[in-house]
Amino acid sequence: MTQPTPSPSASPTGTAPLARWRHWWRKQSPTRQDRFVTLGPLLAVMLFLAAVIAAFAYLRIEEIDREQQAVKRDVEYAQQRLRLRLLERQEQLMRLGRDVSNKDVKTDDFITQAESLVNQYPELLAVTWVDARRRIRSSYVSPSANASQMQAIGEQIKRGETESTFGLARDLRQPVYSRPLTVKDDPGYNAPSLQLQVPLDDHGKFDGVIMGEYAIDGLLRFGVPTEVTAKYAVALTDDQGKLLAGSLPPARATAAKLLPWFDDAQQYEIPVSPVGNGLLLKAHGYRASLGVVGSGFFWLVSALSALTVWMLLGTWRHTRRRVQAQEALITETNFRRAMENSMLTGMRALDLQGRITYVNPAFCQMTGWSEGELVGRTAPFPYWPDQDRETLAARLDDELNGRSTPGGFEVRVKRKSGAIFDGRMYVSPLIDPRGQQTGWMSSMTDITEPKRIREELSASYERFTTVLEGLDAAVSVAPLGSAELLFANKLYRAWFGGEVSGHMNLIAQAGVPPATPTEDALDAVDGLAGLPTDTLTTAETENAEIFVPELGKWLEVRSRYLTWVDGRLAQMVIATDITPRRHAEEQAAQQAERAQSASHLITMGEMASSVAHELNQPLTAINNYCKGMVSRIKGQQISHADLLIALEKTARQAHRAGQIIQRIRSFVKRSEPNRTSADVATMVSNAMELADIELRRHNVRLSHYIAARLPPVRVDPILIEQVLINLMKNGAESIAQARRPTARRSVELRVAPKIIDNQSVVEFSVLDSGKGLSPEVTSRLYEAFYSTKAEGMGIGLKLCRSIVESHQGRLQAENLYNSKEVVGCRFTFWIPVTPPLASATAAPQAPAAPTGISGS
Repeated sequence: MTQPTPSPSASPTGTAPLARWRHWWRKQSPTRQDRFVTLGPLLAVMLFLAAVIAAFAYLRIEEIDREQQAVKRDVEYAQQRLRLRLLERQEQLMRLGRDVSNKDVKTDDFITQAESLVNQYPELLAVTWVDARRRIRSSYVSPSANASQMQAIGEQIKRGETESTFGLARDLRQPVYSRPLTVKDDPGYNAPSLQLQVPLDDHGKFDGVIMGEYAIDGLLRFGVPTEVTAKYAVALTDDQGKLLAGSLPPARATAAKLLPWFDDAQQYEIPVSPVGNGLLLKAHGYRASLGVVGSGFFWLVSALSALTVWMLLGTWRHTRRRVQAQEALITETNFRRAMENSMLTGMRALDLQGRITYVNPAFCQMTGWSEGELVGRTAPFPYWPDQDRETLAARLDDELNGRSTPGGFEVRVKRKSGAIFDGRMYVSPLIDPRGQQTGWMSSMTDITEPKRIREELSASYERFTTVLEGLDAAVSVAPLGSAELLFANKLYRAWFGGEVSGHMNLIAQAGVPPATPTEDALDAVDGLAGLPTDTLTTAETENAEIFVPELGKWLEVRSRYLTWVDGRLAQMVIATDITPRRHAEEQAAQQAERAQSASHLITMGEMASSVAHELNQPLTAINNYCKGMVSRIKGQQISHADLLIALEKTARQAHRAGQIIQRIRSFVKRSEPNRTSADVATMVSNAMELADIELRRHNVRLSHYIAARLPPVRVDPILIEQVLINLMKNGAESIAQARRPTARRSVELRVAPKIIDNQSVVEFSVLDSGKGLSPEVTSRLYEAFYSTKAEGMGIGLKLCRSIVESHQGRLQAENLYNSKEVVGCRFTFWIPVTPPLASATAAPQAPAAPTGISGS
């Protein structure tokens, strides 16, 4: 190595270190100098090579670690996919097992579902239903399965791994996977397989298993992702390392592993869950790269290349600059060409004389004319419609004179096929790199479809607005936390003058107060921002009926939340005038009340003869007692004790007659409906006292059963007594019409608590031994003014049903049968123990559309 000599003009400061180095060099011996000159560059090269080798070794170690991590990640991903597939099949077999345990699936249905599973999932070889005695009840085997895997119905499952898995599933009462079944485990199998046994439970008792058999080869093919099998040799093995499915590369000789360029393939294995350690997923890389370290030949070539590069470094650097510049130019040109060809906007260039100098593919595709047919043409252009040529020629003249519209303009364009479409064109000057204008650049887009959609949206909006304006309900929308009215239709504006106060008053009176503005809202910040609105906007509409004094109308107000077009949470209110309906309901309620009062009188009128007979007995007894006492007093044949006894008997008969008259007076007395907490036993007793008079007239025996400790009910006692009396009287009349013998002339009243539709009720049942209800009568049972009796008015049962339903109850009728013979009829109604407050205080009224007949 030749050392540079210092320049004569060097400064003293710069020459001092060099002078010291020269002094040290002269003091060394020639041998040491030669050795230093010889070994110095070699030492430098060795140090450089050592540094490079160390760097390459470190990179190689990092590369091997990354490859191993990649193999591990891919194998774990494949194991997760395989696990999910097994769990999906397991869930389907468990669902099938639950259906079998619940007796929802029979043998034929089981085969159908098993066939569907096997055909849908290729890895499934068979699905078998095995009972608790290990006998096969039903099975479906894939057509692709080996004949040895098919077992006859009634045959016991094979011994070995299958039987041990069966016992484990029976003991654990949960799905159990078997160990892989190979030829060694079961001679009947030609290919390795895997069994899943799902236990069946019959009310806590083991009832067999649903056994699914998987082909391990199918699990590998259909469970492992293709991107994994493309990169690795994937196989499934057992815990002994025995290959079950797939393939693995042959192991290399131990001596080959000692070679420096040997690079063993990366591998990784993991147990397959939920099978367990009995089934392993193993993957080997197909090949390993030679890596950076490579072989000695690599280093030799590298050394020679380094020398060549050092000699040609100057030429290479110059060539590299030229190539980089050329590549950049080509890339830029290709990019611009690709950008022009990929644009959906048509581009057209005109020179200063109005001649077409350039069109892009999008422009040619829009017009249907090729580039050769357009470039060089002057006005009139072939894509101008004939009827618009004068207008387009004037526009072109404006463009060439710089009077184009900055926002573009719409034009009609004719395709080569003659079709016309709408376009929007923009024009701008074409400036070259020197800043001089060389022409005009135009861009055109097809707006036919957007224009059609805009017109349809406009027409749709107009129709929608017309519908809303023509509604007979007031519709308004206002945002929460703001005094702004977003929408109001014609009726709302007529009622409230288009002010938001009407919207707020409707909400307040309907009991749905709007959100009050917060401090954030007063600062123009949406206080509800960030809150989820899905629950509010999908909630059901809230209804309320209110009276608006300013309008003198009853309104039905419906409100709901919605998301406005700008994303704000708003509230829509729909107010409908229901004044005529409310008047009709009030009239109907009054008519129903008058009908109930009339029913009292009609019932007592029908029972007049029986009541007279009942009163005649105590009055006759009183008359006889009085005559007897007068006669004996005149004859002085009575003592004070006998006279006292006779007077007490007379008083008892008079009290009995007074009780009958008081009961009748209370029953027929007209009064407003009064819902109170009433004792059921007292109501039933009062009704039986009045009804028993009519039943004795018809020679009908009345029996009853009243459960003990009945809860009180909130009812109008007089109305419920009327229902009971009417039903018992109808039963007696039905028995009389049927001409039943004395032994079979009876009416039974049963009262007991019951649970209906998850609510506590008191059920009243009236059973008679009459001729029952014919199909014709049943179909018109509650119809107004229809009766099967010549003297009946046909309103009794209709009123009974109305009274029961006004107490939130239900009235039902059914025939009683002895074999196929009708032996009577049963009328049943129930009253809730604790009805809703609003319903309990409402006046009884008839239903809006009665559908039955009267049987009074």
